[in-house]
Amino acid sequence: MSKILLVEDHEEIWDFLSRRLKRRGFDVVLATDGQQAVDKAASERPDIVLLDMNLPIMDGWTVAGTIKANPELRPTPIIALTAHAMSGDREKALAAGCDDYHPKPVDFSRLLIQIDEQLARATPPPTAIIPVRIAEA
Repeated sequence: MSKILLVEDHEEIWDFLSRRLKRRGFDVVLATDGQQAVDKAASERPDIVLLDMNLPIMDGWTVAGTIKANPELRPTPIIALTAHAMSGDREKALAAGCDDYHPKPVDFSRLLIQIDEQLARATPPPTAIIPVRIAEA
């Protein structure tokens, strides 16, 4: 079961997303502000972060950069969740350290596809074991 750090300050959105993600088998950890997000990313070691970009205390842009600046957390995929859907906003999120971008309102089916894609990229392929024959002398 993959662990998702859901960073969202609006109760209606985090309640909706956390319930639906849990029903899909994900373990969901919640942070409701940017500082909590950074702290929980370090302590909980999520497999992926869903990050609202408009947060109290520390904005999502700063959170993404802070997480990616930590060598132990750098490989953790981050999907930006934002109501910013203007031209250039996706590029701004990617430049801040996010690995993908999902505009609000959330299209849950599309978000699940993005989560699966990011988890697949973050998970190294299994190592193949090739039998080796040793010739006798």
